[in-house]
Amino acid sequence: MVKQYSQLYLDIRRQLMEKEGEPLASQMARHLLCHFSGKNHDQFLRDRDQYAPEEVCSAVTGAVRRLLADEPLAYILGEWTFYGLNLYVDNYVLIPRDDTCALAELAVKRGRFLDKSPRILDLCTGSGCIGLAIADRIKDARVTLADISPEALAVAKKNVSRLKLGGRVSCLRVDALQPAPAYLGKFHMIVSNPPYITTEEMKTLDASVKDYEPHLALHGGDDGLVFYHAIVENFTSALRPGGLLAFEFGEGQGDNVCVILQTHGYTIVERVLDFGGTERAVLAQFGGQS
Repeated sequence: MVKQYSQLYLDIRRQLMEKEGEPLASQMARHLLCHFSGKNHDQFLRDRDQYAPEEVCSAVTGAVRRLLADEPLAYILGEWTFYGLNLYVDNYVLIPRDDTCALAELAVKRGRFLDKSPRILDLCTGSGCIGLAIADRIKDARVTLADISPEALAVAKKNVSRLKLGGRVSCLRVDALQPAPAYLGKFHMIVSNPPYITTEEMKTLDASVKDYEPHLALHGGDDGLVFYHAIVENFTSALRPGGLLAFEFGEGQGDNVCVILQTHGYTIVERVLDFGGTERAVLAQFGGQS
């Protein structure tokens, strides 16, 4: 049954308000309608009294059903915005979150002062969001996106192509839990948002995360610190003298992550908060001055 866009919007919002508050339900309803109709917000407002095609009504109805089953909006849309970039996502990668902008901003800010054409490795890259944000803002950076998951790398490659960054960004399959392959060479900076959810925390995740996002990218061992130990031990050798290592970490993990870094010869340069005021990322330097 076809409906006017305005009526379809009200119907979607009403259904979503069973689970979400009014502001979020309204925002999600607009997202869905704009996405499946191919209209931007202004066009949607202009055409609100027009009748939506049957295929749009059907697609939106299916999307609402998926949302009510806790599937994240990003996976339904197949895209998400991070640090000003519109990225392709699917359920083989974590949804880029605003929290991770703290790490991206930290890396971009320091990366601008590195040598000309700096080499930067984004380890456990997932969708490639951090490395691509760096490549977008630092125009001469040469960025390697690395992940153990072939499916995640396929997503990262789509985003490299989508953003037309293939000339400076490459994708490689690399296991962060194993010694850094010699063919990687040396980097001025390594950035990583590794899995850091503890075994106990995995049991209490929201259904939208636990049931849909990849556990491979979430679970960081019993204490959530397995990947920090491994990356520092295995990939310090892939840094140039004075090279930088930047990590995202979970709430309350900052001190432990810094101890791991300092124990392996790093100096803490900066610790930063995310938009919500939670400490979220650290930048450290190994050896001499960069």
